[in-house]
Amino acid sequence: MHLTFRQLRLVMALADTGSVSAAARVMHVTQPTASMQLREITESVGLPLYEVVGKKLYLTDVGRQLAETARSMTQTWEAFEQSIDSVKGLSRGKLRIAVVSTAKYFMPRLIGSFCRKHAQIDVALEILNRDNVVQRLRQNLDDLYIMSMPPADMDLLDETFMDNPIVVIAPAGDPLTRASHIPLETLSTQRFILREKGSGTRMSADAHFRRHRFRPDIRLELGSNEAVRESVAGGLGLGVLSQHALHGHTREHGVKVLDVQGFPLPSVWHIVHPKAKKLSPVAQAFKFHLQNTLARRARA
Repeated sequence: MHLTFRQLRLVMALADTGSVSAAARVMHVTQPTASMQLREITESVGLPLYEVVGKKLYLTDVGRQLAETARSMTQTWEAFEQSIDSVKGLSRGKLRIAVVSTAKYFMPRLIGSFCRKHAQIDVALEILNRDNVVQRLRQNLDDLYIMSMPPADMDLLDETFMDNPIVVIAPAGDPLTRASHIPLETLSTQRFILREKGSGTRMSADAHFRRHRFRPDIRLELGSNEAVRESVAGGLGLGVLSQHALHGHTREHGVKVLDVQGFPLPSVWHIVHPKAKKLSPVAQAFKFHLQNTLARRARA
């Protein structure tokens, strides 16, 4: 079996996009060229890589295995290139990071300060909900992953690097904003607006409510921090959010953090990757930058 790196990248593009035409665009070739290359790859492997059912493309088991193998080989080769660059005193390469949506309030600045030091490094940043970040983690699509609730069923190298306080918010003019030490049970008459099930913030809130046998009256479940914040500001109910979604402030965008007993909930940000994964020099440098930058801020 003889396949080129370019053919392997085409298989990866097919797996990522689910379309021959989209894979062709990723590889900057025409669709007929991509189709011809895929036929050659199929003939070399000796088994079909994909099938089309109802105009939708599905990889076969062999196709998925080849895509995973291609991704592993490509990552190993990129790590080798970066190691050689490091020996030569260079600092170029590519860094792939997937973060949960709440991390978008601080990660771009941390990435920006890293890029200012290493101008030749390209960064691919994926901002997704927790389920999609975990899916990318399981598929080993990125170098590093940032989240507050890593999956417990994976063998991960997991390091915490920053607090992620979870708070209750109310409309800025709500009478509750003037109260202090509010018992949780007092909020049983209030309507709640929460993040969708599966998000790290929602998992933390649900666990806290279960521990205290509190059943919130949920009016809305929303898929973004902005939607929760704006709904609370509009008077639709109380919200539970990471304080990072308020840019660290207790009053912002027409909402105010409530002084509720048991809140803020203790939570932390994790930087994780599969334990068996060998990080590239660029990924190792970014981890050091992240931890070092936050350590300096904590001492300031």
